[in-house]
Amino acid sequence: MKRNETLHWIKDQFDPRLRTWEEFYRNRWQYDKIVRSTHGVNCTGGCTWQIHVKDGIVTWEMQGLDYPSLEADLPPYEPRGCQRGISFSWYLYSPLRVKYPYARGALLDLWTKARAEYEDPVEAWQSLVENPEARGRWQRARGKGGFRRADWETVLELMAAANIHTIKKYGPDRIAGFSPIPAMSMISYAAGARMLQLMGGVALSFYDWYCDLPPASPETWGEQTDVHESADWYNAKLLAVMGSNLNMTRTPDCHFAAEARHNGSKLWVFSPDFSQVSKYADEWVAVNAGQDGAWWMAVNHVLLKEFHHEKRVPYFLDYARRYTDAPFLVELTGQEGAYRAGRLLRANRLASQQNLENGDWKFLMWDEDENRPKTPMGSVGARWGTEKGKWNLVLKDAVDSSEIRPTLTFLGNHDGVVQVRLDDFGEGRALQRGVPVKKIRTADGSVATVTTVYDLLMAQYGVPRGLAGQYPQDYNDENLPYTPAWSEKYTGMGRELLIRFAREWATTAELTKGKCMVIIGAGINHWYHNNLMYRAAIQALTFCGCVGVNGGGLAHYVGQEKLAPMEPWSAIAFGRDWIPTPRLQNAPSWHYVHTDQWRYEKEFTDYNTVPPQQSASSLAGGHTMDLQVKAVRNGWLPFYPQFNRNPLEVVREAQAAGANTDEGIITHFLRLLKTGRLRFAVEDPDAPENWPRVWYIWRGNALMSSAKGHEYFLKHYLGTHTNAIAEDLAKESVKEVVWHETAPQGKMDLVVDLNFRMDTSALYSDIVLPAATWYEKSDLNSTDMHSFIHPLSAAVPPCWESKSDWQIYKALAKKFSELAEKHFPEPVKDLVAAPLAHDTPAEIAQTEVKDWTRGEVEAIPGKTMPGLKVVTRDYKNLYNQFISFGPLVRTSGLGAHGTSYDVKDFYDEAVIVGPTASWNGKVYPS
Repeated sequence: MKRNETLHWIKDQFDPRLRTWEEFYRNRWQYDKIVRSTHGVNCTGGCTWQIHVKDGIVTWEMQGLDYPSLEADLPPYEPRGCQRGISFSWYLYSPLRVKYPYARGALLDLWTKARAEYEDPVEAWQSLVENPEARGRWQRARGKGGFRRADWETVLELMAAANIHTIKKYGPDRIAGFSPIPAMSMISYAAGARMLQLMGGVALSFYDWYCDLPPASPETWGEQTDVHESADWYNAKLLAVMGSNLNMTRTPDCHFAAEARHNGSKLWVFSPDFSQVSKYADEWVAVNAGQDGAWWMAVNHVLLKEFHHEKRVPYFLDYARRYTDAPFLVELTGQEGAYRAGRLLRANRLASQQNLENGDWKFLMWDEDENRPKTPMGSVGARWGTEKGKWNLVLKDAVDSSEIRPTLTFLGNHDGVVQVRLDDFGEGRALQRGVPVKKIRTADGSVATVTTVYDLLMAQYGVPRGLAGQYPQDYNDENLPYTPAWSEKYTGMGRELLIRFAREWATTAELTKGKCMVIIGAGINHWYHNNLMYRAAIQALTFCGCVGVNGGGLAHYVGQEKLAPMEPWSAIAFGRDWIPTPRLQNAPSWHYVHTDQWRYEKEFTDYNTVPPQQSASSLAGGHTMDLQVKAVRNGWLPFYPQFNRNPLEVVREAQAAGANTDEGIITHFLRLLKTGRLRFAVEDPDAPENWPRVWYIWRGNALMSSAKGHEYFLKHYLGTHTNAIAEDLAKESVKEVVWHETAPQGKMDLVVDLNFRMDTSALYSDIVLPAATWYEKSDLNSTDMHSFIHPLSAAVPPCWESKSDWQIYKALAKKFSELAEKHFPEPVKDLVAAPLAHDTPAEIAQTEVKDWTRGEVEAIPGKTMPGLKVVTRDYKNLYNQFISFGPLVRTSGLGAHGTSYDVKDFYDEAVIVGPTASWNGKVYPS
């Protein structure tokens, strides 16, 4: 008998034609071309992707491997990519894709009717927006669906008309735009920002509003979020991870942490839950949520006691002298039988230095060798002095160039020990502790009692050094702050564990010269007192010489992407090639004020503990809204709209009164402000003339996910349905702002969203424009975690009727210019109020807090109040300016952070060899 090997249920064994089903699988993975691109998202991944295209359709994406090489001792960048990135092509063809321009049906009906009645689109818009019934109709429809497909010409004309009407009636600073993280797609961000700035509109900030900016960074270092490349994790020998779930939120970079562990690094994870990263920890510390600050404060107590005071580790003490403010002298002021810490002692308080340039901004150290105070180089006063070469960290006297060996503590060389009152906020009390001091005679003949920052830190942390006062006896004293025993009631962790960690931390830093690193993220940064938790960890780093060391320091990662080509990019993005002064607004102030969230709270001290016995003028009291007003008037913060009148109108008024120079116009504004005939808009934000009117959103979701206080956005911005239940509370608390019994609802006339998906912002907008996805446009991406700039390339053309952000704003600028020919036939002058800026001489303009509105100081633009700058707007040529690289770059150069460089040769060459734009008889780089 012959055995039949054929299985009767597998038919294709004897009929290969039945295997045609395999063609589906094979066709699925065919492609015509591969295009490199990435995702312009704020994950800081910077991953390269190979986009596979077949018949003009993106079929799939695959991780790229060809990253730039790092140094030989570091692992390579790849493997990189995540589950979200490898599935992005789904968005291109998703049912949620915004395929066409959409307008809210209620608005579209009204607009169609108005355009039939009015030949001028601006007059048509005016007829709608000044009709409360019509305006309320489309506002109430926000968030309730009812979109209709529109054509590009209709929506462009409507938006341009709204812009021109707003500028004519209220001023250009009533038009605002929000878009997050420029570095994630630089050109796309620049598109909207450039149009707004050429128009005179407002660009809102982003990191700070949705709580990704760690305030501890500028508080500590005066700079925003400068962090390591992720590859530097590999160099660390002790990694402390807190509030950052690396596997989930740092997926492309997580391999560096795994490789560091293989390299011998120890991984401590502080997390209240058994998170993904906790699973890979050598030691998991389940610290109570929000109590990381208490952990690190107790760690710092151990570090200072054992490794600074007792062991006196040379590396730690030398680092503290050279790179921290620990040696600076602090003046102590008497108060109720004890002293309080005051300000750093200024160099010009000494008779020998009272005429020192910028002496209010130069500070003093005590030199061990010569036993006298000296003025080290590197203070901010040296930066803006006429004598160059003094702004550095060389430990030499700025006056006579003698060497300085800074004294950290007066413990062994003092003129006495005084009791200093220190606040214990946990218990709502003050403690008195002995601090060694020196007595210094000042230029006015008085004697200043001073100590060092270092000695104050020792007292604040309760390090017992044989001095009188309320110091803890040992680590087991649970009733005095910052001991290991004290921390237990907050952290839920035992004192033995904390002491062991502190000793491991310090020993590792001592042996490796600072290779301890804190990786920190949103799990900490989104707490209210995040800055205190951050600063507690930062102090542990500085006490052990870890900041500025490869493998050491603070590694903050929450959606930040540092923009690499800052100087040329900012010239384009903020229209600085045409307009010298942009309108840039910190979003927390803007939203807090305009969404009326200030109305729903009482004074600051009703919610927060502050040191007792504050003076009447203290900033640590009163209502937050009053401090906001004060900050704007004194030039500490920007706020737009600027004034309660259209700035274009006030300039025309000044010119009619005979002001024919910029200085004359500014003098006119000052006269109106000082007499009260012109007010800052922030002083009466609920008055209709001070409302923001038009809001552009692109590349992000400004509502719900980014709106802290979503219900107030719906109520006061949009005028639609809301679940707001809070009651007005501020009436009896605010002093500097006009109170309206009934808060306005629906301040925004028009909300426009550029998007490729129907997110919350799109659902609540009046117009939704189809934006190209990351695979459909050319752009640039960079992060602070990687050394490369990444291109986004168009793998396929924009689908359906979508356009790139640049194409959309370019088209809007063109339509705006067409309509402006009638309404702004000639250039007009605008006045921009800008705050006292970081990285400029204005940062040392105010040595004391004085208010010009109360006559305490003269009103001087750029010194005691905001800077005032007259600029020219050429609205009918706004489109030409948008597509041209303007002449201010050639004359003023490029710069950032207080530096600049000349680019005349490059600019002139670009006119000759590059694409150009010609108009009004001149040629510009395109």
